[in-house]
Amino acid sequence: MKVSGYFNYFIFLLKNWDLKIALFVIYYEMIGEKKYHLSTIGIDDLKSMEDETVDVSHATMYMPLNYFVLDNLMKQVIKFPGNKTFLDIGCGKGRAISVAAYYGFEKIIGIDFSQELCDDAINNINRIKDKFYAATVFTVINADAFEYDIPDDITTIFLFNPFDKVITYGVVENIMASFKNNPRTIRILYANPQYKALFFDEGFVEIYHVKKFEYLEASILEKKVKM
Repeated sequence: MKVSGYFNYFIFLLKNWDLKIALFVIYYEMIGEKKYHLSTIGIDDLKSMEDETVDVSHATMYMPLNYFVLDNLMKQVIKFPGNKTFLDIGCGKGRAISVAAYYGFEKIIGIDFSQELCDDAINNINRIKDKFYAATVFTVINADAFEYDIPDDITTIFLFNPFDKVITYGVVENIMASFKNNPRTIRILYANPQYKALFFDEGFVEIYHVKKFEYLEASILEKKVKM
């Protein structure tokens, strides 16, 4: 990543948050991008998709989850045995799916409704896969989260609040449909968890929570099969 990329991202964070958070995030961005050999920093307001007549009214801008929170979530969820399948709904440039491989997930799927972001994710994966994760099965799909059928073997699902309550409600329904097809323990890594009440309504419970400053927040939500 060029210095200008970090600088521009820093200015964005400074304008939208404050100096303390901007410095904190940029510090971990520099460490994370180097550690995982990625190029995922930056933002995308999805205006190019509007030009292609794609409905982005329910989406939020692309902005990757900061590495501090992401690493915290991964270190917690990987403790559970038999937890090898990972789905990122709104995968952007592939940060979370790449980090999931580092933490030992073996089957990894990322979906995003932006073909451009999917292409970026594939480029990031291709750069690291053969060198570090040759045995990992990656799949990146250009798909609408509202209509995407959750595979019945997925145990861990990552969300960085990529869309509004309407789409989140549909995603929760899709997750529950997969759970009913194959009852199993499912864990949701939910960053900026604005709509976690929708998961609580379906019997998920919060098993982990991390918060740094006012805006850097995430939860792990879990649903188990009733015995």
